[in-house]
Amino acid sequence: MMIVVKRKMRRTRIGLLSALALLGGVVGAAAAGPWRAGEGNTRGWQLMSPQERIEHQARVRGFTDYETCQAYRSRHHDLMVQRAQQRGLVLPGSHWDFCDRLKSMPSSPPASE
Repeated sequence: MMIVVKRKMRRTRIGLLSALALLGGVVGAAAAGPWRAGEGNTRGWQLMSPQERIEHQARVRGFTDYETCQAYRSRHHDLMVQRAQQRGLVLPGSHWDFCDRLKSMPSSPPASE
């Protein structure tokens, strides 16, 4: 009788540990996942075609240099303002800078002499 109870307890513990490990992996991956463009974080989202949205997201994810990122961000914002004006809309201001994540990244190593 005791052997059966011990086996059930062991299976339960293994099942719980497996579930916790799986859940931890999913939560960790979601937290550390790549930036996703969306209506709430992309200025001019409603003015972009689905293909432009995909390209914008891929481009933003690919930046490794802050200055290059800022130059693209500025051009993108100017284009979205222009499209909004053409349609008689007012584009809300941007509250988030997707290039900020690059500020803390180390710059490229200096070229060897």
